[in-house]
Amino acid sequence: MTSFKINSEYIELIKLLKASGNAENGGHAQALVDAGEIRVNGEIEKRKRAKLKPGDKVETPQGIINLE
Repeated sequence: MTSFKINSEYIELIKLLKASGNAENGGHAQALVDAGEIRVNGEIEKRKRAKLKPGDKVETPQGIINLE
C-alpha cells in the first residue's frame, strides 16, 4: 500500500495512474480502466476522468494507493 499526496482539490483517475507509476502512459491508464481493473473505494471505476479526493482508496493490479 502506498500513499499519494495531491496538491489540489482533486486529481483525475488516469492522471493519478500515470503520476503514481501504475500506468506507463495515458493509453495504458485508459486500458486499465476500460478493462475494469481499477477499483475506487471498493467499487469498479469505469470513468477515466473520475475526480479523486483525499481519503479515496484506489486499487490497481500493482497495489493500493491511498490519497492524501
